Amino acid sequence: MAGKAGQIIPRGERTWLVRVFMGRDSESGKRKYVNKTIHGTLRDAQAYLSRSQRDRDLGVFFEPSRMSLDGYLDKWLETAAKPKLRAKTHRDYEALLRRYVRPALGSRPASKIEPLEIQGLYADMQERGLSARTVRFTHAVLRSALQQAVKWKLIPQNPALSVDLPKQAKGEIQVLNPQQARDFLKEAAQDPYHVLFAVALTTGMRPSEYLALKWPDISFSKGTVSIARTLEPIKGGGWRFADTKRARSRRLVKLQASVLKLLADYRDAQVRDRDLSNGDVAAADLIFVNSSGNPLNERNLVQRNFQVILERAKLPRIRLYDLRHTAATLALGAGVPAKVVSEQLGHASVAFTLDTYSHVLPHMQEAAAAQVEALLFESAPKKRVARKTKRATTHKTKRGQKMKASSK
Repeated sequence: MAGKAGQIIPRGERTWLVRVFMGRDSESGKRKYVNKTIHGTLRDAQAYLSRSQRDRDLGVFFEPSRMSLDGYLDKWLETAAKPKLRAKTHRDYEALLRRYVRPALGSRPASKIEPLEIQGLYADMQERGLSARTVRFTHAVLRSALQQAVKWKLIPQNPALSVDLPKQAKGEIQVLNPQQARDFLKEAAQDPYHVLFAVALTTGMRPSEYLALKWPDISFSKGTVSIARTLEPIKGGGWRFADTKRARSRRLVKLQASVLKLLADYRDAQVRDRDLSNGDVAAADLIFVNSSGNPLNERNLVQRNFQVILERAKLPRIRLYDLRHTAATLALGAGVPAKVVSEQLGHASVAFTLDTYSHVLPHMQEAAAAQVEALLFESAPKKRVARKTKRATTHKTKRGQKMKASSK
């Protein structure tokens, strides 16, 4: 079927080549077409042709790019993702795409990738034993990349929007209970970095945040710490300061008096004993440094200090990051309002905080219900009993006075 506007050519059973007329070449005068293979009925092919003609007339139809997905992802990572992501996040994105997406779809033209192919990729990942979390994270990165391709008019639509994702079982967060937290701090008091662990457990900061703390960030007069940066390793060695995870992560956190005292003593000892002549000049104001005056390596801190403390205290083997979760659950369990905890943690919203620590909510609800019940039901009878007792006591007193007077 042919016409000036386009053509529909049969290519097999339920397969059609749709050619959208785009005008004539300015030099050769030959007709120009955009070709698209449609799998389905003739009506599907006609619908695509009509839709394309309408978009062409409105000036929003474009010829899809022939660039491979590999080529496009290289450009996206460098020009779109890198400027707005932290270095670690950018490396995570690149690694996910390299491991899971590129081997299966990298050689395919980005404009010809179908939702079914992406769905097959995710199914294959699950068959290989990868978790639903990994699949969903990979999908988030691929979807973001392809959505940018739509904005750049390299592909007509985002095929990643039309796939189903595996359900992710919500894992239980590993935290220390109040007694275990006390045992941890008691054992940590023998460690050179005991102040660091006290700060981590009482403020809920991320490791990258308290490792980047500088002395000017501490206000001893106001009892606060300002979180304004993170410390992140550089691939191949070294380190650098970076922005916080999000704008909301820049925050002011109130320090407990005992922690403030530990920091003051730690600062005085550091002034007396630390020699930064061999350290990095940029690290001179850092609170937590190694023996050479350089920033602490998180992996070394975990292996040489944190895990050792847990073993000595006979505590569960948790992650360093779980001290943040412990701080949050202890605060919520103590009745601190969720909004205050959310602001202290630098979360994007209170809803995210409540969803993350939903395991604490049942206990909070039980306590709240008991308090309301006491207010509405238990307190009133007690007051009535008290009044009755008072009246009975008064009556007995008066009766006793009368009997005593008559005896006289």
